[in-house]
Amino acid sequence: MNLSLKGKNALVCGSTQGIGKAAAMELAALGANVILVARNETTLQDAMDYLDVSQGQEHDYFSADFSEPRLLQESLQSYLSGNKTIHILVNNTGGPSAGPAHTAGIDAFRAAFEMHLICNQILVQSVMQGMIDSGYGRIINVISTSVKQPLENLGVSNTIRGAVASWAKTLANELGRYGITVNNVLPGATNTIRLQSIIYNKANKSGHSSEAVSNEMIAEIPAARFAEPEEIAAAIAFLASPAASYINGINLPVDGGRTKSL
Repeated sequence: MNLSLKGKNALVCGSTQGIGKAAAMELAALGANVILVARNETTLQDAMDYLDVSQGQEHDYFSADFSEPRLLQESLQSYLSGNKTIHILVNNTGGPSAGPAHTAGIDAFRAAFEMHLICNQILVQSVMQGMIDSGYGRIINVISTSVKQPLENLGVSNTIRGAVASWAKTLANELGRYGITVNNVLPGATNTIRLQSIIYNKANKSGHSSEAVSNEMIAEIPAARFAEPEEIAAAIAFLASPAASYINGINLPVDGGRTKSL
């Protein structure tokens, strides 16, 4: 099985912590040159130290704020002006705040749509021609199992993640002929800062302890535990590899069996 990414350039968004950082590390371990993208330059510099260089990889980073699509576009165009080809794009951005859909303000939906779908579109349009010219492209969107089964109290997230999933399937149909695959990875409950925030908020609202809330969530997972970021990263890295060349347009849950639908 060919999993080597030597000579490939991978741009990984939200790559200073959690799933994004784990994905960047795994792609680097397979030989890719990794470009980290996040808001904070200090944390980007710190994250660079975790990337494997044993195969002669040359890693890089640039900072961008996904709450400002126009600034993201400017930063991206400036970075790519050196004619660097991106072969692998991992779209990964922190999810919208929790809460029911019917009480969410219009601005919350608008901001989430821009941060996720609009920024993803900017990124794809910026790197797509290089993928076409090189005959190798992998676009991997880290979204949520909510595209198969809406999650309680994540109204805005459920809505926007569904839009991103449909956008990705459309792209898969359009770009497959160029050797570009577009797939979505759907993490289940994963040991990240976001999960801890969700547990904390649930505990505050319910009056139960964080431990009790965690145990209640784990009880819904056949694997009987939360995922580690590295487990999600492994799925991302496989989809980025030559071995996954005929996998296109899918939603891949990595959730320990929690999602009840096929």
